[in-house]
Order: sequence, then structure tokens, then C-alpha cells
Amino acid sequence: MNEYIITTDNNSDLPESFYQEHQIGCTYLSYSIDGQTYTKGCFLPTGEFYDKMRQGAMPTTAQVNPETAKDLMEPYLKEGKDVLHISFSSGLSGSYASCQAAAKELSEKYPQQKILVLDSLCASLGQGLLVYYAMKQKENGKTMEETAQWVESHRKNIVHMFTVDDLNHLHRGGRVSKATAIVGGMLNIKPVLHVDDEGKLVAVGKARGRKKSLQALVNGMQERIGSYGDTCDTIFISHGDCEEDARYVEEKVRELYPVHTVIVNYVGATIGAHSGPGTVALFFLGERR
Repeated sequence: MNEYIITTDNNSDLPESFYQEHQIGCTYLSYSIDGQTYTKGCFLPTGEFYDKMRQGAMPTTAQVNPETAKDLMEPYLKEGKDVLHISFSSGLSGSYASCQAAAKELSEKYPQQKILVLDSLCASLGQGLLVYYAMKQKENGKTMEETAQWVESHRKNIVHMFTVDDLNHLHRGGRVSKATAIVGGMLNIKPVLHVDDEGKLVAVGKARGRKKSLQALVNGMQERIGSYGDTCDTIFISHGDCEEDARYVEEKVRELYPVHTVIVNYVGATIGAHSGPGTVALFFLGERR
């Protein structure tokens, strides 16, 4: 049985230290802002990226392409290791299809190794949470096939609850209408959204004012967590350069559940380009999305 490596992409929004500590491979989506393209090794500091958005910059992003995916996987295959890749949701990007294409080509070149490419149906630290649980399976001695089976069986239990501060970014990405963005801005209405079972972004509610929208994330958790509530010891929270609000959500969750493992991190640029500054997202294992 070959050793295997878990890989993913930076839309999982995990800290770089996490990838290194747990030997998780990562490929990186690029983005462009103010006429300049940024790739791995030369990304803007995340706070600076969001400052540019606040000043009116409109970034664009590019999905993982097959060549980039091959560059991630092939070094491990050369070492005689198998690869389990957990991809950004196919409902939000073509990256999954690119990784499948790369895996097919590499499988012909390295027939002694196995490559499994899984669609996370998740985004941001929701994808990161799925990677985290896959890593736990591996560290507990599960085979690659057993870990892949766990991921596919539980990916729809990764609940995403999030809100944004400015509807105009979602309008620009085609998520809400222009009228909704204008009226929402005038009335200080904040949408509450989630990622559905198809891995797509959908609205599930709205709140008047920032604090109520943050509380709505916690309320959504109470509605969806079900039988996982008694054992809820891990949550992840991502934010669009508003850590204080993320910590507020953490505090409210800790009042309800026996949480001891928490990762709070930025929404990275390739997702933040579409959600904007002020995004706060809460991720946990739940009975339903």
C-alpha cells in the first residue's frame, strides 16, 4: 500500500502554517487587481487587498487549470505516493474539472500510483474544514479509499453560514440583482447566505443591521446542527478583513456548544474578490445544510 498525500487549493482558506504542519499539498489560484496579476509567492498582504477593494478596485480571478493541477500532483507521484485531492466546489468554479483532467493524464503516466479527485461542494474554510477532517482520518490510520469515502459521505454535512457587508460585490458577481443591492444598501439590509447541497451559493435570509446579521449566522447554526450539537468541538470562521466581527461570532458559538478547536482566518483573495470586505462566514458539521 502506497503512502498518500492530501492536496487541495487555496480557496480552502487555511493558514499556510496548517498546510506545512500537516503536510498537505496546495495549489494556488491567481487574481488580478488594478491591472496586475498576483500568483503564489507574490500575493498582496490580505489586508492590503481588501483596502484596494474598499477604494473601488474590482479584482478578477482565474480557476485552477490542468497544468497547475499537474504541477501540484506530479512531484508526489514521482516519489511513489498516491494523491487524494479535495477540490473547490464544482458549483462555484471549473477547478474540479481541471483537476480531474490533470489526474487522468497523470494516471496514464504513473500507472502504479492512484489519484482520487473529490469535489468538496464547499468553499472557503468550509472546504478547509473538510480538508481538516480528511487529515484527521489519515492521521488515525485510514487508507486513502477510506478517507475518500468519509469525505464523500460527510461533505454535505459541512454547513456554511455567512453574511456580507456590501451587496454590491455580490451583484457584480451575478449573485443578487442591482435593485436588491441598491435597496439593501439604503435600508442597511444584510443578506444571510449558505452553500447548498450542489455546492452553489444561495440566499437563505436577511437581517437589518450588522449585529443582527452576525447573530443570524449563529441562529442558522442552531437550526442546522441537529445531532452534531452535543459533540460540536470544532468550528472554523473566515472573514473579509473584519476579525473583530469574526471573534464576536466565535464568542456567541462558544456560549452554546463545547467548542475547543477554532480556526479564524481571512477569506482569501480569490473568494474575497466576489464577497468583498466585511464578509463573515461560520462553518461546522451539521445535520443539514
